[in-house]
This record gives sequence, C-alpha cells and structure tokens, in this order.
Amino acid sequence: MQQVLAIVAMNFRNIPARAAASWVAVLGFAGVVLVLVAVLAIGEGFNTTLKNVGADDVAIVVRGGSSDEMSSSLQPNDVSVITGAPGVLRQGGANGQPFAAAELFVTLDVPKRSTGAFANVPMRGTDVYGPQLRSKFKIESGRMLTPGKNEVVVGAGAARTFEGMELGGTMKSGNAVWEIVGIFSDGGSVTESEVWADARVLQGAFNRGATFQTVRVKLISAADFVTFRDSLTTDKRVNVSVRTEREFMAAQASVLTTMIRTAGFAIGLLMGVGAMFGALNTMYSAVATRAREIATLRALGFGPLPILVSVMTEALLLAFAGGVLGGICAYLAFNGYQTSTLNYQSFTQVTFAFAVTPALLASGIAYALMLGLVGGSLPALRAVRQPIVTGLRAT
Repeated sequence: MQQVLAIVAMNFRNIPARAAASWVAVLGFAGVVLVLVAVLAIGEGFNTTLKNVGADDVAIVVRGGSSDEMSSSLQPNDVSVITGAPGVLRQGGANGQPFAAAELFVTLDVPKRSTGAFANVPMRGTDVYGPQLRSKFKIESGRMLTPGKNEVVVGAGAARTFEGMELGGTMKSGNAVWEIVGIFSDGGSVTESEVWADARVLQGAFNRGATFQTVRVKLISAADFVTFRDSLTTDKRVNVSVRTEREFMAAQASVLTTMIRTAGFAIGLLMGVGAMFGALNTMYSAVATRAREIATLRALGFGPLPILVSVMTEALLLAFAGGVLGGICAYLAFNGYQTSTLNYQSFTQVTFAFAVTPALLASGIAYALMLGLVGGSLPALRAVRQPIVTGLRAT
C-alpha cells in the first residue's frame, strides 16, 4: 500500500507535465457526459411533467380499449353511471353533487413562437369541478372563465410557447371565437400545455353533440379506487377503462420516455467509444513517456501491482474530472430549459422543462468512470508487462 500511495502521488504531481494530453482526455469524457445527460434530461423532464399531475385519489375513466383521451367517447348515460358509482366523493353527503368533471378533448393548430411551425395544442372542455380536481391549479393572471360563454383560460406553458395566447387576446377554433380571460398554472404539470373552455360551449363549437371523452372523478380516498373501478368494469351498462390519474399519466409518458432514453443511451454509447479511444491514446502516451521511470521503479523493487494501480488511478481521475465538468455544463446549459414536444399517445404538443436531476448527473459520472476504467486497463497492463531492460533503454 505504501508503494501504491507513493507512485500515485508521484503521478499526480507529474500530470501538469502531460497537460495537453490530459486535457484531451478530460474534454472527451466531458463531451460524452454533456450529451448523454442533456438527452436523458429531455425524457426526465417530459416524464416529470406528465407525472406531476398524478394523484391516487383521482380516477380517470375513458371508453373501454382506449389508450388516451383522443380515442375515447362517452355518452351522457355513461357519465351518469360513472358519477353514480360507489367511492365517489360527494358535496354535502351521500346524496350530494359528485366531485366529477365530464371533459372534452380537441386540438388547435397554433404556430410556435420559436419557429413559426404549426403544432397541435390540446384544448379541454371542462366544468366548474375541473379546477377542483387539480390540486395545484391556480389562476396566475386574469380570471377563471365564465361557464356558458366563449371564454378560455390558457396554461402557462402554452402561453410561453405558442403564438396568440396572450391574456386579453382572442383566438378562433371550431366555429367560434374565444376570448382569453386568464393564464393558469398547475405545478408544472402537463395541464399547463392546455387551453381550457366550458365543455358545453366547446361541444357546440366542434359539433360534438352531447358526447364527452373522459370523466375525471375525485374519490373519497385512494383506498376506494378498487371499489370504484370494480363497480364500473362489472357494470353491463358501460364499457369503460378505469385508472388512477397517476397510472394514466405514467402510461402517457411511457412511449416517448422510452424512445428518448433509448436514443440517449445509443448516442452515449457511440460517443463513449470515441472517448474511450481518446483515453487509451492518452494513457498509452503517458506510459510510453514514463517507460524509463516505470522501469526504474521496478528495478528499485516496486511491484507490478502498485504500478498497475497508479496508471488506472490516473485514468479514473481524468474520467472523473471529465464527468464532473460535463455534468456541470449540462446542468448550467439545460436544466430548466423550456421546450415542447409531441406526446405520441395523444399526438398533441406538451410543454416541459429539461430536468437535469442528481440521479442523471451521478449516472453520467459513473459512465465516465466506466469508460476511464476500460480506457486505462490496456495501457496499465502494458506498463507492468514491459521488460525492465527495455524500459531502461527507452529515450
């Protein structure tokens, strides 16, 4: 152990003499971590946005076999059966009005502020219980829409990302012109990507008759979900799929999150190969430069293991430095960066922020260390296997 510490300390002191080659390796590792963390931060941010709205005591009901709101359709009789099921929280006791909102879901074709390209923005028709079913819903500016009127409130994310969403302005959709009377937030959830209107007015504007697409229900408690779900899935009058809000939103996030993570790991793997070869080149150069030094140490009685450990330690140090540098750059450049992307479940735009989490940073640094371990192993083996006489003759 004394030999290991002595050689490692000597190597650290000699790193400035190999500054150029060392910086090449560090920057290579940093580039890999920067790109890997940035790409994975997209999926993390999107996933967080969808899951932020999830609650276990709120249920979402769609037509049986529907994977999302767009493909669902529910009639007024269906809504009556759903809101009358056991487990639903009611205002003023067992015979009171249920805390439930039958909602409509359509899309608007709106240009983005950044590019001018048109995108599908979700527009939701709801009622007075809609805001109460979102625990973090808050009007940030303006006021809540008035039921029965052609008024809308716009999510904060949609207002930032898309044109024509300013408070006090008007917008046209369906066969109606809508007045924007408020901007709302919802704790950074996917709801902030939406435009809200009164469900009955929206039905007329888009010629939807009396149909809805989802029913959102507040349960007495999370423990009542099983009773609520089983009563509906066994009721012959309706054909519905019932999930908690948390389960529903997790399913919505799964497709895109999987795609982004797969792409991120693929890009990271390809760049990692390049960084690993850079580390190999740097460490081979370091070993070649120190051939006489290593041979002298071995001739003085230093064993192969301390020399092996010293070379590996240098490679891991460079990898760690690169990983930390790349992580810091990724955090400063991308954390909180606002953008939007397509939700492949509903084919509508979702606004979200990149999320560079501690777990992502730790994963990036761990990946850099793994590359450094592989990149330093072959040069380390070469250092200990080289004959002493050959090393002493090196120039």
